[in-house]
Amino acid sequence: MTIKEKDNNILNNMEPIKRFVSTITEGNLWIYILSLGLEREIQDKEVASLIFERFGFLPNDLLVKRVLFRLRADGYIKTEKFKGEKAFKATEAGKKELEGMKKYSGELLQKL
Repeated sequence: MTIKEKDNNILNNMEPIKRFVSTITEGNLWIYILSLGLEREIQDKEVASLIFERFGFLPNDLLVKRVLFRLRADGYIKTEKFKGEKAFKATEAGKKELEGMKKYSGELLQKL
């Protein structure tokens, strides 16, 4: 069984609320990373702890690195240096994506 199959099996055997929480936290990590980078430069190494402090869950470090890589590659965050360390800040494209997600989420909540 592959890792993806194991992950899907775990999700399929979860209670609905636990599955929902899992998919809107680590399953959509980009939302939290972009929101951190809206206001200031964020050092890559502090992402997981800031997410825990602000949003109440601790994402896997490897997953954080993968999402940061993808967000950079797609132009949603830009690399900067902050206090001599690799850091990032949300780009205009990243801000637009986050606003789109907020709009969609608000509309969905109204329908629910």
